[in-house]
Amino acid sequence: MVQVQIFIDRDEMIGLQPLHQYIMQLLINLGIAGATSFRGESGFGKHLRLKQPSEHFSFDETPLLLTFIDEERKVKEALAELRKNYRGGFIVTHHVEQW
Repeated sequence: MVQVQIFIDRDEMIGLQPLHQYIMQLLINLGIAGATSFRGESGFGKHLRLKQPSEHFSFDETPLLLTFIDEERKVKEALAELRKNYRGGFIVTHHVEQW
């Protein structure tokens, strides 16, 4: 099994759809075993700019982590499909054992 972590900003869009919703729908359509998204309290990326959005309102982008897991073949297929339409984000993969 392979677990994928995708780090994006919650406000990123792909066309007219929020990116995180696009990714989740893609994973559902591909029959991925499971996925979860997490909102970050704070975070920073390659530009080293700390993002700390307020609970109520902020011009700061909210960090978001999407994680999913499946067999290696299906994970590679999902990432290849995602990369056809989206090149951003930071993606990490690692092998895991299912208990």
